[in-house]
Amino acid sequence: MNIADFDYELPRDRIAQQPVEPRDNARLMLLDSESGKVAHHHFHELGRFLRPGDVLVLNDTRVIPARLLATRRATGGKAEILLLRQLEDRQWLGLVRGKGLRAGASLQLVGSDICVSVREEREAGLRVLQFSQGINNELASLGHTPLPPYIRQPLTDRERYQTVYSRHEGSAAAPTAGLHFTRSLLARLKGRGVQLVYCTLHIGLDTFQPVKVDKVGDHSIHSEEARLSPAAAAAINRAARAGGRIIAVGTTSARTLESAAASAAPGERVAAFDGNTSLFIAPGYRWRAIDGLITNFHLPRTTLLLMVCALAGREKVLRAYEMARDYGYRFYSFGDVMFIGPQTDC
Repeated sequence: MNIADFDYELPRDRIAQQPVEPRDNARLMLLDSESGKVAHHHFHELGRFLRPGDVLVLNDTRVIPARLLATRRATGGKAEILLLRQLEDRQWLGLVRGKGLRAGASLQLVGSDICVSVREEREAGLRVLQFSQGINNELASLGHTPLPPYIRQPLTDRERYQTVYSRHEGSAAAPTAGLHFTRSLLARLKGRGVQLVYCTLHIGLDTFQPVKVDKVGDHSIHSEEARLSPAAAAAINRAARAGGRIIAVGTTSARTLESAAASAAPGERVAAFDGNTSLFIAPGYRWRAIDGLITNFHLPRTTLLLMVCALAGREKVLRAYEMARDYGYRFYSFGDVMFIGPQTDC
């Protein structure tokens, strides 16, 4: 399977630069994963396509202000740090942008006397960074929201890159499918008998990176920290036994659930999960946990697009993407959304 088979063309003006207001006014494309039929709606209509007893599983991770501006202590040259994961109290895994920032380089954060040394170089440009003091309490004042590089307009409200149900800090990017929910929409769905269950997956940038090898099977994905509580797993299993559909909100929720399915008891969808997952879902994968997926439109040649194609088939998904492009849908993190699954109202 070649990664070139998961490419498509998209005009630059289709890449959303700002989120719509209100959040749930984004367009919603329904894609029947069995027939390939498509229908066009708006996200605030989501309740029409869910049934009492269905479960929405949402990722409650919260984006940290992980982008830090710095200067080289030796020369004063500009540098930029993107924090990905905390390893120890004062040690982080991250990316560093700037010339010659190899192991041994020393930086100082702009607006602070905090120093940073590059302790170790790892694959894919990753760096182990040692800070002169703990920075968790300093991120709110020193850090910036780490928006994807294709978003070139500044974000005036940091909360617009957070879901309304975000709780657990740790992500370098937002679980973007969840950005479309408002508190009132969640309340309406609960009133219709739809159950809301939460998981946590702290998102690293590898999830969004293009696949750079020709053969899909040669790609390896970095691990990410994920958790599904025992109570959440029990609720999912009860609902599935009663005939409810398990619908993941976003590829990160889907990845958490499918990771939790690996150790599930016979006859159950998932087990509790608390650890790191490096699960890579591509066409040919046998789904165990979910029945449907709510997800944004993804960049070509990415693991996210591969996952969507694994659920509905490459031809159906790329045909739907072409239709979305031609119908003026907005793409990527601040763009519109799809609901993929069987028996949707198409």
